[in-house]
Order: sequence, then C-alpha cells, then structure tokens
Amino acid sequence: MIADTHSHDPRLPRHPLDDDKLREECGIFGVIGAADAASFVALGLHALQHRGQEAGGIVVHDPEHGFNSARRLGYVRDNFTSPDLMETLPGPLGIGHVRYSTTGNKGHTAIRDVQPFFGEFAMGGAALAHNGNITNAEALRKELIERGAIFQSSSDSECIIHLMARSLQRNIPDRMEDALRRVEGAFSVVAMTGTQLIGVRDALGVRPLVLGKVADGYALSSETCALDIIGAEFVREIEPGEMVVITEKGVESRFPFRRQNSRFCIFEHVYFSRPDSIIGGRSVYETRRQIGVELAREAPVEADLVCPVPDSGTPAAIGYSQESGIPYAMGIIRNQYMGRTFIEPTEQIRNMGVRLKLNVNRALIAGKRVILVDDSVVRGTTSRKIKEMILDAGAAEVHFRIASPPTAWPCFYGVDTPQREKLLAATMSEEEMRDHLAVNSLKFISLDGLYRAAGAAEGRNDACPQYCDACFSGEYPVEPSDMIERGFELKAAE
Repeated sequence: MIADTHSHDPRLPRHPLDDDKLREECGIFGVIGAADAASFVALGLHALQHRGQEAGGIVVHDPEHGFNSARRLGYVRDNFTSPDLMETLPGPLGIGHVRYSTTGNKGHTAIRDVQPFFGEFAMGGAALAHNGNITNAEALRKELIERGAIFQSSSDSECIIHLMARSLQRNIPDRMEDALRRVEGAFSVVAMTGTQLIGVRDALGVRPLVLGKVADGYALSSETCALDIIGAEFVREIEPGEMVVITEKGVESRFPFRRQNSRFCIFEHVYFSRPDSIIGGRSVYETRRQIGVELAREAPVEADLVCPVPDSGTPAAIGYSQESGIPYAMGIIRNQYMGRTFIEPTEQIRNMGVRLKLNVNRALIAGKRVILVDDSVVRGTTSRKIKEMILDAGAAEVHFRIASPPTAWPCFYGVDTPQREKLLAATMSEEEMRDHLAVNSLKFISLDGLYRAAGAAEGRNDACPQYCDACFSGEYPVEPSDMIERGFELKAAE
C-alpha cells in the first residue's frame, strides 16, 4: 500500500490580480535513476510553480520501502523543503505535480484532488499525474460509476486510473494505452510503476512534455526550465501521440494513437511557459520579443514610452520598443514579495486590489504618452485598474497593445478561462473594448502576426492550423462533448 503524508491546510486566498488572467492547470515532472528522486522532483516542481500554485504532490518508489507519497496545499518551497518530510520519500524513481484547478472545485483545491493519483493493480502499483483536461470526463465518470467504480476525487484525471483498472492488458503501459484511447481532450501524462517512468502526450500534442538526461537516468517535464534546475541535459520533446517507457535499460518509444497533425497550444508561447524554456527548438523569450516586433509593425502609435505590464508583458514590450524606436521603461513596478498567501485583513485593504501587487513609477510616467504592453485581456477588470493607476500618476495618454489576439472563447483543454459571456472579447468589438477600458487606443496582435512570431513565416494556415488557437478562433480541434451536452454552442460554420 502507498503511505500518504498529506496535510489539511485551509485553501489559499486568491489575489484579485489573479482573477483576470488565464491560468494553466498544472505542471508535471518525473525522474528515474536518481539517488534521491524526491529532491529532484521537488526542484523540478519548484521550476514549474508558475503552472500551478494551489497544491503539489510527489510519489516515489523505493525497492525496500515501496511506494510513498506526500501531498500539500500551497507552494512547493513551503512544503517540500523540510528534511523530515523528504526523508519519508526515499527511492530512485518519482513523479510530481503542481496544480491549478480547472475541474472539480474550481479555485478551491481539496487535498483529495491533489495529484499524483495512485492505484494498486494485479501487476503492482502505479501512480499518474496529468496536465490537460479530459473533455468527455463527465460521460466517462458516469459510465464508470454505473459499473461500480468508487471515485476518491473530483478530478477528471482519476478517470484514467479507473479505466486502467478495467483493462484486460497484462502490464501498466498497455493498460494506460487502453485507458487513454477512451479519453478525449488534451493530456500530457507522467506515470510510474516500481521500475518504470512513463510519459505520454495526446495525438494532437496540445500540452507540452519534454525528455531530459540526468546522471545515470532520465527526467520528464512540462518544460525545459525544470530540466535546467536539476542539471539535466535536454534530449528532445515527446512527440504528439508518443508514449515513452523508461527503465534502467533506457528509453522505449511507441505510438499507440492514430497520427494526426500537431495542434500545440499557442498560448504556451504567449504566456504559460517560462521565458527561459525552449519550445519546438525556439526560445520562448525570443518568441515573445518577436510578438512585440509584430505588434509594433501592425499597430504603431506616437508615444513617449513603452512600458510592460509585469512580468508577462516584458519581452513583448522590449520587442515593441526595439522595432518602434520608442524608449522602453519600467513604468510599473511589481512587488516581488506579494504572494498569494497575503492576508487581507480589512475591506479597505481588499479594495486596494491591483495596487497591492503593482505600483506606478510616477516620476517616469508623469506627462508622458504611454504604451502599455500586456499579454492578454480576459475580463478587462485588471486592465481598467492599471489604466486608472497610470492616469492617476499623470500620464498624458494611455495606449494598450496586447500580445495575443482577443480571447473570445473558453479553453476546454486544461486552461482556466471564464464562461464565454464573461470574456470581454466575446461580447465587444475592439473599438467597444477600447471605450470600455477608456484608453486612447487598444490594439491586439493579429492571429497571423502571432503565428509569424511563433515561427510560421506565412502566418496561420486556415485549412490546417499549426497550433490550437481555439481561445482566439473558436475552432476546437477536439469537440468538447461534455460542454456541448451542457448546452455550450460551438462557433457557427462560416
């Protein structure tokens, strides 16, 4: 049996600025062949903290002690640095997960929903961590419960464990193949048995997964930045539709799903991935800087300063400045010590909202025509507050330049987005959004411009898009069957 040393801390409060941003669901990491796998996994999860900040979990295996796990609410740094805890997680093989909920108790992680999930099978135990979202999870869950399954969590990912349990295949990788063939949507998975580390991506490759070499073993990670922190050498990306089974003998690769054209999430380039990661052989930082270059070409404006909305708007603002020749300046300063665990004791403090996290550099802004570069506009609430702060500091004009196209459709593949009617771009034109935000001008990068910045010289191929861009285009590469069953209406055919 697996020993679980989880805690029962209350959920963390969410800062107001976090409510107006798209959030990734999670990050995943695994390592095999390390003397102290748990420490490597904890370091990897720390590097992936931006992908999920509500909770984290680690499962390890040791030949002497078997499987052990720890699950915690909160940051990796606050939970997985205690020597007393890490000593309970011995072994050379482990996987981990950081979570930001998009299913189940949205915005409220219960300890029972914290991954990795574990199951005992006839051929031994296995643990699994999932990044993405299963779009037919409700239908699968109903079917499994009717057939006697007892769910321990509200997470869609647990469906995979139950499907594996019902498979008639004789080993864990084959059972996982069986299970994942029933699953629709997006998934990158790291899993483990007592002797194997397993990684798999869905056939469209919507969510990322990379392979690294470390000492005498291997690592799997959502991003290359987590390989860097443990001193691992980047080997390659796991291909769309590929499963790798890694043992002490090496890496075995197989392709259990029908091959399809890749539809990697383009928002990884815009926001989700860390700027020091590499995607498709390309620096995320360089792509974001190039987004700013494209924005300057598509939407020039006379101004005195180009200022990022920190921190996600910084590379694009640098690119805009370089292309336009307008000076770059840090007009907004971010409080680096403003964590999500900040206690807001009074209504007056809560009403300060964005000002708790961002402050305007008044001496720089006063009297200037300012271009603000941000990664996206979701509800628009934060954009309005930032605009008010800039005007209060004495700016003569405020021009917004957005490093992504208008976000007009919700994501169903592992990203936390509001309902469509709450997305500003779903109900307003660009000009109406400008009026709503009360700024001098508002321009978004075009979808073609975004594709060019990401390396597609000819822009978007409308007949066969190179990325998943459903949040901008409304074209879903996998039909969100559960949401359609609830009444969600797809974009009408043109």
